[in-house]
Amino acid sequence: MSFLQESSPVLSGMRLLESLVCQSGWSESCSSRTCEQTRASRPDAVASHLRLAKFLRLRYTPTMRAAWLTDIHLNFLTADARQTYYRSVGAQAPDVVLLTGDISEAPFLHEHLAELADALRCPVYFVLGNHDFYGDSIAAVRARLSPFCATHPSLSYLNACGVVPLTPNTALLGHDGWGDARLGDYWHSPIRLNDDRCIHDLVGLDAHARLATLHRLGEEAAQHLDRVLREAVAHFPHILLVTHVPPFHEACWYQGQMSDKHWLPFFCCGAVGAVLRDVMQAHPQIQLTVLCGHTHNAGTARILPNLVVHTGAAEYGHPSICEILPIR
Repeated sequence: MSFLQESSPVLSGMRLLESLVCQSGWSESCSSRTCEQTRASRPDAVASHLRLAKFLRLRYTPTMRAAWLTDIHLNFLTADARQTYYRSVGAQAPDVVLLTGDISEAPFLHEHLAELADALRCPVYFVLGNHDFYGDSIAAVRARLSPFCATHPSLSYLNACGVVPLTPNTALLGHDGWGDARLGDYWHSPIRLNDDRCIHDLVGLDAHARLATLHRLGEEAAQHLDRVLREAVAHFPHILLVTHVPPFHEACWYQGQMSDKHWLPFFCCGAVGAVLRDVMQAHPQIQLTVLCGHTHNAGTARILPNLVVHTGAAEYGHPSICEILPIR
């Protein structure tokens, strides 16, 4: 009897990956114009990332090395310091980079992403954090990323993606997320983030309007992840989910402890957590690993037997590599 049964997620993932390569029509001589035509005719995110299927077809090994970066705040660094950091990441020879937000600030975001892509020469999958919207509106920053990533093919913004096959066993998906004030004590919290002064959507809002905006942003993330996660569990035994904001109280770390009720409204995305718990409880045979940042403090929380969340540490002005992850 074959180890891979006809209905197994591993076999399904292998077939999906193979079909993506075949459907793309790519060959060694494929022109960039043909690739652009393929992306135009298949606007869904899996098709948008057929270039990864090509990458795997050419370089596939049973295990990939993923460099996980978070909250690197490149706007705090000089140009020389940024290049030094990129070289330190490149020295690890990752097959792929996973970046969980707070890359820079809106006026510098494209410049810094382009530097990163040019320096690393491998696929970079990223979400944005709240700081990435500083100096602009959320919709404007997100909208500009689509044409920007089209001219930088190694960069992929996961909000604009569906299920991205990394290996026959593992799929990648993600969304920015947002501190959505569904957990903690919003109404009695004295905390006010710089978001309220620096992100156009939040400037000048009273407490009720701010709460409505935070709820909307959290729900938007939850709806996206609900859709793509349910698609992924049908094809892959392991799913890697990248987001900026921790989706559970247990993953919202500060100095080795969970954040208190006053910080929690702004440092946890309760809507996303509810979706992840619901889907994974219904699929106990599938493993979900979540990578997130935002708190600048590291910790690991096992939410369910098949759902674990890793929160990455960070320090302003001193970006690092959270971890080199083997992906099988």
